[in-house]
Amino acid sequence: MNLIARLRYMLLGWGCVGLIYFSTGLLEGPAAVLPQTAPDRLIAYNPGVIWLYLSFFVLIPYTYLAGPAARVPWLARSMQLCAVLAGAVFVLYPTTMLYPPASVGGGAGAHMLALLLAGDSSRNCLPSLHGSLTLVCVWALLERARPLRSLCVLALGVVICYSIIALRRHVWIDLSAGLASGIACGALAAWIFKQQERSA
Repeated sequence: MNLIARLRYMLLGWGCVGLIYFSTGLLEGPAAVLPQTAPDRLIAYNPGVIWLYLSFFVLIPYTYLAGPAARVPWLARSMQLCAVLAGAVFVLYPTTMLYPPASVGGGAGAHMLALLLAGDSSRNCLPSLHGSLTLVCVWALLERARPLRSLCVLALGVVICYSIIALRRHVWIDLSAGLASGIACGALAAWIFKQQERSA
């Protein structure tokens, strides 16, 4: 698969996520407040992990550009399904949470977090697209033939999920929902491709 084809799939997959996420973020009205649970309280708020959180925006293009070519169409379809599912929930059951002020903790991390908050939605919490997209990217990159990269990518996925909670962009409930939706949408995308192969 050449570079142009990979970029096209990235536009179709990740672009769909951006379109749905930001368009539903424009909606106004009441939103259910998600509570913190025991797993959330075990992880201290830390704006310094913003850099780990932002590594998500490196993981996605890396997966499209360097992942196994045979999995790139599946990745794009999985992201589209994640976006459609999340978008439906965002519209039907909007959620928010009690966000700590970005200035808490100070330093460059707090400044970068303030910039992130300026362009982010405070309503599209459940399910966490950050979680679901991280999961499908890690899934796409896991290969027995490349154990070192697989281990590094798996570790990065865990670190990103940790940063989502530590940064209080999500709570455990919606991160869990995001991971579950990633598994479900990835499995559905695989099933769709298998059915298309059988009918071809």
